[in-house]
Parts: sequence; structure tokens; C-alpha cells
Amino acid sequence: MLEGLGLLGLFLVSFLAATVFPAQSEALLGGLLLAGTYSPVTLVIVASVGNTLGSVVNWLLGLAVERFSERRWFPVKHHQLERASRWYHKYGRWSLLMSWAPFIGDPLTVAAGVLREPFWSFFLLVAIAKTGRYILLAAAVLNFI
Repeated sequence: MLEGLGLLGLFLVSFLAATVFPAQSEALLGGLLLAGTYSPVTLVIVASVGNTLGSVVNWLLGLAVERFSERRWFPVKHHQLERASRWYHKYGRWSLLMSWAPFIGDPLTVAAGVLREPFWSFFLLVAIAKTGRYILLAAAVLNFI
């Protein structure tokens, strides 16, 4: 039963890290990888799914940006959204491959919602980016690279 709590915790932290709450999923993933209790593949999948679904929340917030953008809890400040929107206009949906990056990733996922990126292309590109980051992190922690 305690084993499931580690996976649930990783999912929740990964989910929160992609939304309005500050969280560091990388540290927890690294610790769980080093503990060796779980399969690295399972850990990468759980973190990737959680973080991708957290970005879906941002996309949904982007769809309703007019309604929520002035709220204190809104995850992206106006200047961040403007910058992300310029980036998104310049590079199109492919900019979502940078959704893993600190500071620009979350605003990009909100901008995708604001600019009405179709859900399935959004989801696929963000899932690729988030999973790729966690694969590289796991490889580094486990000394594969």
C-alpha cells in the first residue's frame, strides 16, 4: 500500500508543477529513482501523465482567459502571457515542444488555450515534451548519460 502512495505523490506533485501551484516534480522523481523502489519506466510514465494533465488545466484556463486573467491565483501574469503569445505566433504549435521549460512552459500552455489550439495537437506535443524531459532526467539520475 505504501508503494502506491509514492506513485500517487509523484503524480500529484507532477500535476501541480504544471499548474498554478509551485512544485518541483524533478526532485521527487530523482529521489524515487535513486530509492530504487519503483521501475524507472513506471516513474517516468506517472510523472509524464501528471505533468501533461496539469498542462491541460492551463490550456483550459487559456480558453477562459478573459474570465480569470485578473485573478490573483491565475498562473500566468499578463506580461508572461504576452511573451508566450508572441513566441506561439512566431513558431506556431511547435512551440509547445518547449512546454517543459521553466518560466516559458506554463505560459505557452495557457497561450495555446487562448489561441484556441486544437486539444489533440496540444495534448500530443505537450506529452512529447514533458515525457522527453522526464526521460532525460531519469537517464541523468541513473547515470545513463
